[in-house]
This record gives sequence, C-alpha cells and structure tokens, in this order.
Amino acid sequence: MTSSTLFTDAMALEPIANHHGDDVAVFAGALNEHWTIGPKVHGGAMLALCAKAARTAHGGGLQPVAVSASYLWAPDPGPMQLVATIRKRGRRVSLVDVELNQGERTAVRAVITLGEPEHEAPPLLSFNPVVPLMTPEPPPGLQPIGPGHPMEHIVHLAHGCDIRPALTTLGPRSDGGPPVIEMWVRPKGTAPDVLFALLCGDVSAPVTYAVDRTGWAPTVQLTAYLRAVPADGWLRVICSCVQIGQDWFDEDHTVVDCKGRIVVQSRQLAMVPAR
Repeated sequence: MTSSTLFTDAMALEPIANHHGDDVAVFAGALNEHWTIGPKVHGGAMLALCAKAARTAHGGGLQPVAVSASYLWAPDPGPMQLVATIRKRGRRVSLVDVELNQGERTAVRAVITLGEPEHEAPPLLSFNPVVPLMTPEPPPGLQPIGPGHPMEHIVHLAHGCDIRPALTTLGPRSDGGPPVIEMWVRPKGTAPDVLFALLCGDVSAPVTYAVDRTGWAPTVQLTAYLRAVPADGWLRVICSCVQIGQDWFDEDHTVVDCKGRIVVQSRQLAMVPAR
C-alpha cells in the first residue's frame, strides 16, 4: 500500500500491455488506504478512478461529462485493475465502459460519457442553490476534519483534502424540513481538478444522519455530471435528499467552485444504515 495522502497519487494509473485491441485498455493502480470512509474505500474516489481510466484510454482531451457507476461490492484498499472499453468515438461525444477489478471480482462497473464541459460563458438559465447559502470560503473558525473533530476517525480521506463541514447542518432540522448538509472542500497540495470535483459529488456524510442512522450507508448506484472545470480554490458542496425510506435513500450533491459556477451535480441511491 502507498503511504502518500495526495489525491494525485491516489489517482495514479499505469498502463498494462495487453492484446485486446485498440479499443480496450488495461491499467494497474491501487485503492489508497487514506481515501476511505472507515475501512471502506470511498465511492467517489473509485468513480474518479474510473473516469480517469476512460479519459486516458480515449485520449484527445475530452473530459468525463457524465459518469454512471454501479457498485457491486466493497473492495479493500490495495492493488486493483481498471479495464476500459471504448464503445463509441464521436466528434463531440464518446462513450467508454470501465470495470474496476480486484482479484477475480469486479467491484465497480461504470459508463463514462466523454465530451467538452461548459466553458466560461454564462448559462442560459441556472438555479444555483449554493451561492445564496454559502460564502466562497469557509467561515472563520470552522474546524476541518482532523485531530479533535468528531468525524476524525471515520473520514480518513481528510488526510488528503481539507474538509470543513458545517456541523449545524448534519443533524435533524429544527423546522422538520429535509436534510441539507453544507461543507467546503479542497485537495491538499494542489488545485482541484475535474477528477477531484467528481469525487466531491460523493463527499458528504450520509443524509441519514438526519434520522439518527449514522452507520455505513453503502452506495449502490451513483451518477455524476461534470458541468464545468473547477477554478483554483474552495469547492462548496450542498447535499440534500428527497426521501429516506426504511431500506433505501437518495442523496444529491451540488458542487460549486469559488467563482460561483456549478461544476458537478450528482445523485445516488444508497442503503439506509441499520439502527
């Protein structure tokens, strides 16, 4: 296992010589022990690895504008392989299937749409829920996850990124409304890139904290849209949901950069932790 906590190192992939043809690429890598929630590898980190494999296999400078991942089982930190199969090479849109394998088992199956994300021009219409609620930088005194923080021993990926959740938004709302979790995030030692922005589409604590279900909430399916390349600075994240059932819950993330642009939107289906 690697001892590096850097996000760039956690995303490192090495091409493997193979005989599958030009439309299939195989990469070796590692699921970094620091990019975990408790003992489990972070779902957003695995989604970002799949996106990188697709982008690298295709080449040409396109970005993963949509990533849809199904999680088959929870692998352990350690060696893994990614197999990327190019399904379409288009002028504006290409499609790549990716499997993340550990040993003889497939842990994640993803479909990645490659294209050009939005440029600097303003959108024709945008309802941005983050900017009215959150400042571009975290408020003074807001504690990062780390020594002394109540989430220190759970959110290990805070070794590689600065995460500052507003603890007042983690629990049940006093007005009985739906949970809305706010946090500021940025990687340590580098600027946020496309892959880190995609990871932030799964960075929040589960919304089930609002109903006092705080255990492991395994993601079953996660879809993330890359809307723009993030600017250098803090990423603001709001996480919300529509319904927490007895067995299943949905969770939405909206990620906004320091310029106030929506850079990632995501939705996932996950399982409600046991009591």
